[in-house]
Amino acid sequence: MTNWPIGISTGCFHSIPLVDCLETIRASGFSMVEVVFSPGHLDYRNPDSVREAAMRIDGLGMEAFSFHAPFAKDIDISSPDPAARENALDEILRAVEAAALLGVHYFVIHPGPEDADTPSREERLLRIENVVSVLNRVALRCAEAGIRCVVENKLPHLLFGNSSDILWILGAVESTQVGACMDTGHAFLAGDLYNLVYKLAPYLRMLHVHDNKGFADDHSPPGEGRIDWGAFLRELVQIEFQGALVLEIAGGSADPETIMARARRGRAFLRSHARRLALEPAPVVPHR
Repeated sequence: MTNWPIGISTGCFHSIPLVDCLETIRASGFSMVEVVFSPGHLDYRNPDSVREAAMRIDGLGMEAFSFHAPFAKDIDISSPDPAARENALDEILRAVEAAALLGVHYFVIHPGPEDADTPSREERLLRIENVVSVLNRVALRCAEAGIRCVVENKLPHLLFGNSSDILWILGAVESTQVGACMDTGHAFLAGDLYNLVYKLAPYLRMLHVHDNKGFADDHSPPGEGRIDWGAFLRELVQIEFQGALVLEIAGGSADPETIMARARRGRAFLRSHARRLALEPAPVVPHR
């Protein structure tokens, strides 16, 4: 299978109200979106604002495919401080309620703080156990709302940013409904992109796709960095991946037309590679 649906994260318009950028996204031929939490983009704490966004998405014939949970240094589900951890959980559960109102399929969450500090071995173990405990509670609420919780691999310099950590977390959570969202840019910077496909294969439900040159998290469109997309997509075929690809393109100060032109280039690049893969002959299995 190579006809994976390709959507886009609304994070490229994170400083613009969500309802004001949906028509621009739809006009570029994208009907599937991942909604982000950014302040000024969508107030996930306000049910009326979320309902307005849901109605606008539906009215444009679009689909809210996924919702990215809030992440910040003070939203730390691994914190050794019970009060801080409960506060983080409360914010995440508020976001789950917003995701339910939007009717998404997947709720994407970072497994830990946006922090590069290296704790002691004892604190690290405590923190990773806290992550699993919180994820069990988040996954339960997601399941009640008909949503699947997926854990995203983080940038390699952050706490729990290596593949062994995310695999440990996925193996330790009680719910079999918790899956993985693989971020191609993060995995490439970690030097583990191609291996991680196989490591996450049993859990892999969706992808965040973007490119970089191997030095910074550029969030460039596929084809504008150093990722070998032909090899990567071939590995998706080999593991029989049947999920969706969500473009995470940087917006910055660029105008909306420029941002969407870059998104269309990235989508066209991925589709071109996928078409070539579909035309490749099936591998010959030798007779024994």
